[in-house]
This record gives sequence, structure tokens and C-alpha cells, in this order.
Amino acid sequence: MTEKLDKHILKNGMVILGEPMEGVESAAFDFMIPAGASRMPEHCCGAANVIEDWIFRGAGDKTNRQLNDAIDGLGVIRGSSVGSSHISISGAMESSNLSMVLDLYADIINKPWLKDEEFEFSRQSAIDEVLSLEDDPRHKVMLKLREHFYPEPLGRSTLGEIDDLKQLSTEKTNQIVIEKFNPSGIIFSIAGKYDFDSICRQMENLFSQNNQKSGAGKVKLKKKSDKYIHISNDGSQVHIGLMTKTVKPMDEGYYNARVAVSVLSGGMSARLFTEVREKRGLCYAVGARYHSLKEAAGILCYAGTTPDKAQQTHDVIIGEFRNLCNGISEDEIDRAKAGIKSALILQSESSSSRAGSISSDYYMLGRVRSLDEIKDAIEKVSVNSVINFLHDNPFEEFTVFTIGPNEINIE
Repeated sequence: MTEKLDKHILKNGMVILGEPMEGVESAAFDFMIPAGASRMPEHCCGAANVIEDWIFRGAGDKTNRQLNDAIDGLGVIRGSSVGSSHISISGAMESSNLSMVLDLYADIINKPWLKDEEFEFSRQSAIDEVLSLEDDPRHKVMLKLREHFYPEPLGRSTLGEIDDLKQLSTEKTNQIVIEKFNPSGIIFSIAGKYDFDSICRQMENLFSQNNQKSGAGKVKLKKKSDKYIHISNDGSQVHIGLMTKTVKPMDEGYYNARVAVSVLSGGMSARLFTEVREKRGLCYAVGARYHSLKEAAGILCYAGTTPDKAQQTHDVIIGEFRNLCNGISEDEIDRAKAGIKSALILQSESSSSRAGSISSDYYMLGRVRSLDEIKDAIEKVSVNSVINFLHDNPFEEFTVFTIGPNEINIE
């Protein structure tokens, strides 16, 4: 596979990345803006979630309705999300409409109206999202687990906290946008069909007016000490979340970690599903996945069970994590690698997925990995390399979060 990466840095420091894709008529883009949950000021947890909605309620010369009609009229499949470090704003469309769409999104970033009368709608939407977690305990467990696993403020809830959201003012939120929404810290990526020189000229023109310095900076980290947190709930289910430390994407052993996680939870033949659910019938749902920030990484695991089986479910899961270093078969490694490569191939066929991967790679690693590089690295993983990795990076300490009638013993 021949892969090409386009790269250009604007005069104001904004990074432009691109990867052309043959045989497609679409283009997808992603703006990574350094205004994620961990970058919000103290007592403003949830401000990023409000901002993600507020900036689309009128921008440039267009009202809320006019702006959204214009975006929809150009056939844009929209996307936006709040992460720990960034707000991501993305879109995919027919490539012939790309230039007009970028004009609109530049206004959203550079010239959002941020009207007082629209702020309350955005804030209330964020509050409702937090309240909805009471009906989605699995999501709540995962949010709270990351909050207690990662050092403060990396694990802050991307949805927000009710008290902070209620106290959030229009003035304070507006000031955050002014400080964080500037090109010097933005990473823009595009994948699909495009003319890179034309895009660079357009972006230079659209963002050249805004030359303030980046407000991203480094966050000060505070270590967490809680290893077990429980929320009492009288329901008939117990939701268990576990997380243990592992290597980051830029660290040696990263691909061994990914394959190890896939052996644990890469499908219906993986260990957690087989040992916890199928053989013992301890839970109705179980799974684990790799999760990473730039500063730290871990393996997340969730299990949904009943009160009488919660303790054993926890114990068997921990046992499977710790027993992994005692032996892995060639078949398990082969299945894990095949699953990871299949996901990679599917991702490579989606311009939206590739645009997101490009910007994420650049932020995490300072460069963009080619698909061939990733495939080669996965192919090099072996039983011995994974076992050696697990001996050097054992799954010893776990942060545990549960929601249910009773606590469990994590010792």
C-alpha cells in the first residue's frame, strides 16, 4: 500500500495534516482544539461540554438556524466530542463541498456568536446529559473509573459535574473560548479526496487573523489515592469497573499491550468472555479495552452482574489479568492479531476514521504512523514478546469502581 502524508504548518502555528485516499469521492476533516475537560479552569468541570454545543448556535454572519441549515445543506455528516485534552469537531461530505464547509467551520471556531440567550440552552443540555447517567450506570461507572484512575485533572468527567455546571456563567465560559480557541494549538487533519495546496491557502486566509498564543499549556497533575470507590444502589444489578496501568502509545511494548488486551477481550473466544461468562455464568456482560491519554494509559474492564455473584466476578477477572503472564497459546495470539488488523483495515477504508487517527497520532506521538507501519508492528508480536512484556509490566494494582447494593472486597 502506498501511503502519503501531507503536512504544513501555518504562520500562526496551526498544524495542517492530510492523507489522500484513492477511489473515494468524499473528504473528512477533524479539528482538534486544546479545550478538553482537563484544560478547563478549576470549578468549571463541564464547561467544555457546554462550549461544544454553544459554538454551533450562531457564527459569522449566520444565526443558529441559518448556520445549521447551511451545514445540513452541504450534506455534512457531523461529529463532535469532548476528550480529556481536546474538543474535536469533525465532518465528512462530498469533496466538492469541502471549501464551503471549511468556511463555515472557520466561523464556528473564530467567530462564534456565544449569545447569552443561547447559553442557557447549552448549559441545560449538559446538565441533562449528566443527569441521564442515572439511567445508564455502565456509562457512569466508566466515567467515574477514569476519574479516579488518572491523576487530577486528566480523569475529569468529559460530561461535567452538576454543581460546577449550575455555577457556570456566560462570562466565564466566553472567556474560556477566547483563551483556548486559537490556531496555534489546533491540529487540523483531512483524509479522502482533496487538493492540499488549495486547503493550505484557504486555511491560511481563514485563520491568519487569529494569531494569539496557545492557551493549552501543561496541566499540573495530582496523584489519586483511592483504589476502591462504591456507590450504593438498591437495584438488582452490580456494575463493576476495573482499571490497571499499562504503557502509552509512544512507549516500547505498546503493541504487545494491545495484543495482550485482545487475548483477554478480543471476541467471544477471548479469556474474559470464556472464563467469566461462559464457563462460570457469573455475568451478563464483560469486556476490556485499552485506553490512553498522552500522559498515561490503562486497561479498562467492565462487568455487569448480580449482587450474589459480584465478589466472584471481581475475583475471577483479576485472576485472568494476573494469570495471563503464565502462558498464552499461539492460537490466542493469532486470533488477537487478526482482530486488531481487521479493525485497522476497516478504519483505513473510512475517511472519517482516518482523519481522526491522523490528528490523534500527531498529538500523541508528534508524527503520524502509516497503516503499513502499524501492520508490521502487529505482525512482529509473538507469544514470547507478550509474555516478556507482561513480566516487565505486570497487572498488579487495580482501581475499582462499583455501583450496587453492597461493597465488594478488593483485597
